[in-house]
Formats: sequence, structure tokens, C-alpha cells
Amino acid sequence: MKKLLLMGFILFLSLNMMGGTTPAYAKPHHKCMTQSEVKFENDFRRLWVDHVLWTSNYITSATTAGAEDQKDVLERLLRNQEDIGNAIKPVYGEDAGNKLTELLKEHIVIAGGIVEAAKNGDQAKLNQLNKEWYRNADDIAAFLSNANPNLKIEDLKKLLYTHLEMVADDLNASLKKDWQARIVSIDDGMTHIIMMADAISDAVVKQFPEKFKK
Repeated sequence: MKKLLLMGFILFLSLNMMGGTTPAYAKPHHKCMTQSEVKFENDFRRLWVDHVLWTSNYITSATTAGAEDQKDVLERLLRNQEDIGNAIKPVYGEDAGNKLTELLKEHIVIAGGIVEAAKNGDQAKLNQLNKEWYRNADDIAAFLSNANPNLKIEDLKKLLYTHLEMVADDLNASLKKDWQARIVSIDDGMTHIIMMADAISDAVVKQFPEKFKK
């Protein structure tokens, strides 16, 4: 009986902490959040989690001999970049959303080239593509910073560079078949991308508070 009461009490606390309808990706805040703010921030977080998930899935497909799903996974990964661009259109407009998608698709195309170069042991090509990858990260940082004064370009660069490093760790571990290292790299990549997504979405809400009143 005591055990049942204790379990009921724990369930009651859990439901109250979740607010009944709080999404799975909810984060703690020190201020009261509106429903629209919660939805935007959690939807945005989910999109970036998908970014890491499908990038990792693509690495698996591209480095596995005979994998038949590589094309399909790449199409899904590229669609994720469209989803991220579409997510900012309600606040920044059609052109800005399309520009972000363009930059993110370039990020993915370069990453695909890096996977192939690393798999083939082409160090010269790998070095060239890495430079392009970081240049693209600088372009994304500049775009976001220009759009939102709450986002400092150097902070964004650090966040994006760390993301690139974690994708590279995932790739290297996969090529070496070091599965434990790969698990760590994916876990770390997920944690980091959530932090990056939150930094961007928080800045958007701060810039457009009137759009998140309800």
C-alpha cells in the first residue's frame, strides 16, 4: 500500500512538473513562457536534433559497403535543412528562410564530400573541403548575426565550429569502427546541438516578443 501511494505521489509530481502538456524537449526557464514561445523553441530544437540524427545516419550509410539507403537518407537530411529555413520564415520572411536553407544545404553537400574524401583517404581533398566547411560556418554565423542583434557572430562561430568538430568525430569513429567512441560523439553532438538551437531560438523570442505573447 505504501509503495502504491509513493508511486502515485511520484506520478503526481511528474505531471505537475511537466505542466500536463509540456513537450519532450522542454527546458527549464526562470520566466513564465507563453504557449507560442514553448512551441517555437521546442519545434526549433527538434529540427536541430533531426539535423544531427540524419547527419549521423548519412555517415552510417555512406561508410557502409553496399548500403542501399544512402540516397534516401541524403534526401531526408536535405529536407531537414528546408524545415529549419521554413521555421524562421514567420519572423524573418520568405527570402531569409530560403537563404538559411541554402547555406545549410551547402553545409550538408560539403559534409558529404568530406565523408567521401575521408573514406578514400584523399587528404588533399579533405583539407580543401574542411576549409570550405568552416567558411560556410562563418557564412551561417554572419547571416544569423546580421538578422538578429542578440546573436554575436563570434559566439555563433564557436557553436558552429564545435558542431563541425563533433560531426568529424562521428565520421572518424565510424571509419575506425570504434563504436564506443562513436556513441560518445553522437551523444555529445546531440547535447551541443540542443544548446545551439536554444541560443538561437531564445534570441529570436527576445527580438520579436510581440510574436510570442500568447
